[in-house]
Amino acid sequence: MPHFNRNPPASAAASRGPATSRAASKKSAEISSGDEKFRALKKELSSKKQLYEDPDFPAQPKSIFYSRQPPRPFEWKRPHELCDNPRFFVGGASRFDVRQGELGDCWLLAAVASLSMHPQLFDLVVPQDQDFTDADYCGVVRFRFWQFGEWTDVLVDDRLPTYNNRLVFMHSTDSNEFWSALLEKAYAKMMGSYEALKGGSASEAMEDFTGGITEFYDLRQNTPPSLFQTMVKANKRSSLMGCSIEADPNQIEAQLSNGLIMGHAYSITDVQTVEVNLRGKKGAVQLLRIRNPWGNEAEWKGAWGDSSPEWSILSEDEKKKMGLSFDDDGEFWMSFQDFCSNFQKLEICHLGPDSLNEEQLGAPDKNKRRWEALTHNSAWRKRVSAGGCRNYLDTFWTNPQFRVKVIDPDEDDDENKGSIIVGLMQKNMRKKRSEGLDLHTIGYAIYRIKDGDDRPLDLKFFKCTASVAKAPAFINLREVCGRHKLDPGTYVIVPSTFEPNQEAEFLLRIYSETKNESGEMDDVTTVEEVQPDREPTAQEKAQEKALKEAFQKIAGEDMEVDAYELRDIVNTAFQKEFKFDGFSVETCRSMVALMDVDQSGKLGFDEFKTLWNDLRLWKTVFKKYDSDKSGNFNSYELRQALNAVGFRVNNKIFSCLVMRYATREGIIEFDDYVLCCVRLKTVFETFKAQPKDGQGKATFSQEEFLQTIIYV
Repeated sequence: MPHFNRNPPASAAASRGPATSRAASKKSAEISSGDEKFRALKKELSSKKQLYEDPDFPAQPKSIFYSRQPPRPFEWKRPHELCDNPRFFVGGASRFDVRQGELGDCWLLAAVASLSMHPQLFDLVVPQDQDFTDADYCGVVRFRFWQFGEWTDVLVDDRLPTYNNRLVFMHSTDSNEFWSALLEKAYAKMMGSYEALKGGSASEAMEDFTGGITEFYDLRQNTPPSLFQTMVKANKRSSLMGCSIEADPNQIEAQLSNGLIMGHAYSITDVQTVEVNLRGKKGAVQLLRIRNPWGNEAEWKGAWGDSSPEWSILSEDEKKKMGLSFDDDGEFWMSFQDFCSNFQKLEICHLGPDSLNEEQLGAPDKNKRRWEALTHNSAWRKRVSAGGCRNYLDTFWTNPQFRVKVIDPDEDDDENKGSIIVGLMQKNMRKKRSEGLDLHTIGYAIYRIKDGDDRPLDLKFFKCTASVAKAPAFINLREVCGRHKLDPGTYVIVPSTFEPNQEAEFLLRIYSETKNESGEMDDVTTVEEVQPDREPTAQEKAQEKALKEAFQKIAGEDMEVDAYELRDIVNTAFQKEFKFDGFSVETCRSMVALMDVDQSGKLGFDEFKTLWNDLRLWKTVFKKYDSDKSGNFNSYELRQALNAVGFRVNNKIFSCLVMRYATREGIIEFDDYVLCCVRLKTVFETFKAQPKDGQGKATFSQEEFLQTIIYV
């Protein structure tokens, strides 16, 4: 197969064209910044006549393995130490350049082979303005990967692990070509080590090479009738595709009698419908071209394989149009039907706004249009927003929630449906393998809501409402992805780990066929007036009378109490109802600050009575939401209780409240709950008293701000 030719490198601005969206502008800025840093480093090294030695990924065993020592003494060597005429590219880049080494990262090689089929995408990941023969060569090379919504330049030195003067890991067919080996090294650096690349899914690397989103198909289940058409469209849109067969648990990369390898990642390099002529009758056959990254004779032996008689029913013109070549290069053709019968897993990486635009891909027509995309960065935080899946109904509602509209893009058809692709990706988990951490089992559920609903959905909603769609499976992959056809309307996506209280940062991406809008379901921080939902009981009236007598007795002639005296009064009342150590002096000082308008440090009886009404409401709500009658809250109960007493806070503030008032185990004691309510009310009242501008923002002088936070 021919290599594709390289044009002389152009500037980033010239090659990328005008920005078509905020995502494109951001990407251009990231690329320009990386260009400047790379040039500055080369200039510095050239002035010192030094060869670069990467301090962040040193030529040491720890960069190769994090769990053990290398099995034999590897030597790190630069390309010019391995051959006389080292080149970054020899005759351009091709999928046939990529050969697997001793590392179990065939998934990465399959993605690299797919990437090399698309020159514009390849040039983005592997900048062309570098070689070992350049006058300013200084031993530094760079690559560019997409990581969780951003394009990142990764610089490495050109020292590579070798044994007996041969490269140990990924390498090119030509012994003096080094782009593939250095690409693998840069990717290993980004993930923490070469060992971190062991085992994975081609979809992971395909996304890191394109910024796209990967759709997964399990071919053992019902194959969608439109799958081949989906693959044709994906191929036209420069999507990257990979496939595989489940591994044999008793044998690593076992070879089947049909030539296919189990537990091995293949790349799909072409999708075509070809015209055939059989006994005078014309017809069409759906074919796929597939590549084994080993790049050897381990190929498909069935129909349409290299030595198959089926090729005789194709005309010479058809063969020429297909670029047909029969070599022991790991690449072969097979029918779509055989593909579905023999392979079990298909991954299609769709391009989006973080990838190249349509003009750069040479794809201006409707059939090649990219998906539109929305992205949200968020996190699951233990005891705050890590509620687990819907099996854990009491906490599921606390997961982050994201609103999205579904629009029917084709109003002329009879279907009246819109498609979205949802991708949920957990961040940086491969890099954390060396710390003993592994991928969480993750998924999502989708619910239909009324237009205009913006507040987070509560426990009651999920108790009464079934999901309309969900992730294909909860699974421990970096990303879970699914395509959903839904009626036009507004929906909420709830991403979660399977078990509650599992922490991770995540990226939620929503691909749609038309421009869309989305946002996180979040409360607007505010306070609402809430009155007790009942009249005081006879017991409470008697208690209030006793409190007044106690107040008069303790207050003395001035009929005012300070924080210490207030503590005696309220503890006398509340320790009869709750088993706790009583309110602390700190809590009582905050109670005084809440009602102490003249800042005398004391409360009169009228002020005390207003405080008592608040305490009675907070106490009633506490008892209602203390579901297990433990005398304390967990953080999930705290959010419900705060809402019930009128405090609406957004997710970020609630997270701060949990960190401030919960114990290490996530428990909020009654005293801390009351202190939280007191301080929230004080802050809201202080804000309310300040003059506002036209946008409802209050202005504080430095003295007013300090006075507020000190006295609260």
